[in-house]
Amino acid sequence: MKTIFTLSISFIAFSFLYATTLNKNLYTQKKTAQKAENRIDTPDQDRFVKVNLVQGEFTEPTELAVLPNLDILVAQRRGEIMLYKNLTKKLSQAGKLDVYFKTSTPDVNAEEGLLGMAADPKFAVNKYIYLFYSPFDKSVNRLSRFKMVNDKIDKSSEKIILQFYSQREICCHTGGSIAFGADNLLYVSTGDNSTPFDAPKQQYVNNGYAPLDNRKGLEQYDSRRSAGNTNDLRGKILRIKMNEDGTYSIPDGNLFPKSDPKSKPEIYVMGNRNPYRISVDKKTGYLYWGEVGPDASNDDASRGPRGYDEVNQARKAGNFGWPYFIGNNYPYRAYDYTNGQSGNPFDPAGAINNSPNNTGLSTVPPAQPAFIWYPYGESKEFPQVGSGGRTAMAGPVYYAKPGASPYPAYYNGKLIIYEWVRGWVKAVTMSPQGDYMSMEPMLSKISLAAPIDMELGPDGKLYILEYGKGWFTKNPDAGITRIDYLKGNRPPNVDRLEITKTSGLLPYKLTAKVKATDPDGDALTYIWNLGNGIKKTTNVPELKYTYTIAGEYPVSVLVLDKSKASAKSQIIPVFAGNEHPNVDIVLTGNKSFWFPNKAIDYQVLVSDKGATVNKERIYISNTYTEGSDWLVRNWGINRLHKPSLGKH
Repeated sequence: MKTIFTLSISFIAFSFLYATTLNKNLYTQKKTAQKAENRIDTPDQDRFVKVNLVQGEFTEPTELAVLPNLDILVAQRRGEIMLYKNLTKKLSQAGKLDVYFKTSTPDVNAEEGLLGMAADPKFAVNKYIYLFYSPFDKSVNRLSRFKMVNDKIDKSSEKIILQFYSQREICCHTGGSIAFGADNLLYVSTGDNSTPFDAPKQQYVNNGYAPLDNRKGLEQYDSRRSAGNTNDLRGKILRIKMNEDGTYSIPDGNLFPKSDPKSKPEIYVMGNRNPYRISVDKKTGYLYWGEVGPDASNDDASRGPRGYDEVNQARKAGNFGWPYFIGNNYPYRAYDYTNGQSGNPFDPAGAINNSPNNTGLSTVPPAQPAFIWYPYGESKEFPQVGSGGRTAMAGPVYYAKPGASPYPAYYNGKLIIYEWVRGWVKAVTMSPQGDYMSMEPMLSKISLAAPIDMELGPDGKLYILEYGKGWFTKNPDAGITRIDYLKGNRPPNVDRLEITKTSGLLPYKLTAKVKATDPDGDALTYIWNLGNGIKKTTNVPELKYTYTIAGEYPVSVLVLDKSKASAKSQIIPVFAGNEHPNVDIVLTGNKSFWFPNKAIDYQVLVSDKGATVNKERIYISNTYTEGSDWLVRNWGINRLHKPSLGKH
C-alpha cells in the first residue's frame, strides 16, 4: 500500500490599516471625511467563492482555453485534449496526441509532452486550436494548428507552424504557454532545455547557480547554448503574426531584424529559464510571464546571486538576462569548470557569450531587470509573497466591463499573479504607465490545489486549472474552478473532510466529519455522498455509516445553507472489505542525510489485519537527492521546477 505525504504551507495575510489623525480644526475634519468617502475599500474576500466545475478527472493538466460558449478545453501533459461542456457539465476526451512525456533513463523525469493550448481569437467561426507539444517520434517541440469538428480534434487538419530541436532524456524547463495578443499576434514561451543538476563525477559543478558549463559532452549544463543564444528559439518568448492559411509572418518590433543570420526573428523576449505561464494585456499590449528560477539558496561571491523566481513585464522586445543575470539584474560570474576559477561578473549593458556552444551573436542585448522577484526566503522588496518553494505564474490583467462586471471595479487594471507551490493569488496595482506600485492578497479565503493556469473567460470570470498536489499522476484535487463574486447570500465554506479510517474489513464502519462554516451565520445541512448511489442527509457535520458490501466508495459531502447555496468537499475514496496494511520503516541513527560509504540501518515492519503478510511480496526501494540542502530547509521533499516538472 502506498504512503501519501501531504504538504501544507501556511501563509501570512497582510492587511493595510487606513489611519488618520483627527484635528479639532473643522477644515481638517471635513477633508478627512471627504477622503474616507472617496476611498475604495478592498473587497470582502469572503464574497469570492470557488465553483468546482470538474474535480478528480484530470491526469497532469497543463493549460486551459475557455471557448466563446464557455466550453473549456484542457491540455494534459501525456497528450490528451479534454473538453468540458458547459451545458451538460460533463468532461470527455476530444483528442489525443502521441507525445514524448516519459524518459527511458532511470530516475529521470521528463517535463515534455502536451504543454500549451490556445483557442484562435476567431474560434467561434474557424474552430482553430493551437497546441504546443513534444511529438513522440522527433526530438523537437512543435507548435501546430488543429481544427475542431463536432467537439473532436481533427488530427488530419494539423498545420505545423514551427518547431525546434529540444534535447531529451534530461530534465528540465520546457515553457510551453501560448497566448494571443491583439491583431492576431501569437506568443509562445519556451524553456532553456537545460538541467539544473550537477554534472556527475565532476569536481566543479553548477551548485544551483547559472548553468555555464561549456565542456564537450556536457551541453545540457550550458544555458548559453539556448537561453543566452540569440540564434536559438529555446529560453525565449516568441511572437509571430498568424495568417489565415496557418503560416506566419514576423511582426515589426521583435528583438532582432529578419535578415540577421546570427539571430532568430521570431524572438520577442530572450534570456528566459522557464517562462511557464504567460499572459498578454490586449489593452496595452504588455506581455507578462512567471519565470521559474534557479535553486541556489545563498549568494556566493565567486559564483553570483541566490535563486529568485520572477514575474516579468515586457512593454517592448528585450533581453531579460538568463543565464547571465537574475532578479533585479543581479549578475552571475563567468566560471571555469576545469579549475574552479571565477571570472568577472557579466555586464548588464551587454553580456559576452563566448561559449563554444553559442551559434549566435557574441554580445547579447542589454539586460532588463525583473518586474517582481523573490527568493526561497522572505523578500525584502516584496514581503507579501511569503517564503518557501517557488513557482511563479502570471495571469491576466483584469478589466471591468461597464454594467456587466462579475468582480468589483476595484480590480480594474490590476495584474493577477499566482503561485503554483505557495498556492496564493495576488492583485498587483500598477501606475497608468505600468510601473509596479503594490500588491495585495486576492482570493485569500479560497484554497487552490497547485494552480497551473488561469484565464479570464468571455463572461469576465476567472477560470483556474488546478494540477493537484501530487506529481506525475492523476490527482483527486485536480480540476477546473470558476471564481464567482457574490453580492448577496454567500455559500458555506468547506475547509476539509476528515475520515478517521479509510479502509476496513466487513462490516466496515465509516466515521466522517466535515469542517464547514457559513459566512452569513446560517444553519447548515449536510448531504453525504457515500458512493454507489448511497446518500444520507444530516443536520450535523458528522456521519457514521456501515458498509456491508465489499468495494471502493468515493465519499464526499455537499453543504447547503438555508437558501440552498452550496459548497462541496473534496472526494476521499474508502475501501470496504480489505484493510490497508500498516507499514513502518524504522531507521537507526541519522534520519535526514546519507553520507557516502556509511551504511543505513533500517527495519521494515508490516502488519495486515485479517491476512498473513507474505514477506516475499515486500519490495523496498530507495532514492536520494545529491548535492543540495534546500530540499530539507524548504520542502523536505522534491520540488518541481514547475508543475508536472522534473525533480531536484
